[in-house]
Amino acid sequence: MSSPILKLIAQRVALGLLLLLAVSVLIFAGTQILPGDVAQSILGQSATPQALANLREELGLNAPAYVRYFRWLGGVLTGDLGTALSSRQDIATAIGGRLWNTLFLAFWAAIVSIPLAIILGLLAVRYRNGWIDKTISGLALASTSLPEFFVGYLLVYFFAVKWQIFPGISTVYDGMPFLERMKAIALPATALTLVVLAHMMRMTRAAILNVMQSAYIETAELKGLSPFEIIRKHAFPNAIAPVINVVMLNLAFLIVGVVVIEVIFVYPGMGQYLVDHVAKRDVPVVQAVGLIFAAVYIGLNIIADIAAIVANPRLRHPK
Repeated sequence: MSSPILKLIAQRVALGLLLLLAVSVLIFAGTQILPGDVAQSILGQSATPQALANLREELGLNAPAYVRYFRWLGGVLTGDLGTALSSRQDIATAIGGRLWNTLFLAFWAAIVSIPLAIILGLLAVRYRNGWIDKTISGLALASTSLPEFFVGYLLVYFFAVKWQIFPGISTVYDGMPFLERMKAIALPATALTLVVLAHMMRMTRAAILNVMQSAYIETAELKGLSPFEIIRKHAFPNAIAPVINVVMLNLAFLIVGVVVIEVIFVYPGMGQYLVDHVAKRDVPVVQAVGLIFAAVYIGLNIIADIAAIVANPRLRHPK
């Protein structure tokens, strides 16, 4: 791998780490300005002033904000996410199973949506301005226009309430048989797939159409290659960098943007865990989950940038 590529990759990684550090500051600051008193929310309205003062001292809430931030950041860097205030459970232990559930849901949504989006994008380009292209683009536009909570409730109404094919509440647990788990996540995975499919398809179509305006595509047409061969051999390989970026951004959304879907289907993932503890004003949990979501999003964006750099032929073969 050439020196310019390695330099660009190092720059992207360094920028990603700096961005994550900045986000950690914002997350910590955001949780500190939330209304209410953490000690009061734990002990209740009947707590005595002395009990509240003792608990604030125990939780370190009397220390300056910057001291608490560096204390929290130091714990994160050593793998200690803290203890949940509402349940006194270790946050890292509690998050482990829920993170796996979220990744499992996002994985199956990605397995369906990514190949389908690319295939539909290729078909739309192959039959551009025809009825196939217009149908695919119209359905994609309609799907993009619908908010994810509306899609989720539609799926619950038809497939869980009216037809009773799949459960409306996605209950999963350790040791659950694979087929039962797949049936349980069928509706939330479908909702996530519909949410990201349209965007990926439209961006794939746009990226390939942009490449189709190039001079070498005209040369391929003059050689007598079929439209499908031109798209498969010449257009799509040269449009792969923006397609990778779109895929990675949507993968990040599948993991980070599951909060609404998990709440609708009562799915025991990271999003549901976050919402539950926001309601309890459990600041350490909110900070930990927010930082994990930020790390996943920034990490996948870094991977997308690196993939785009490596896939760029002008950087791989400099003159």
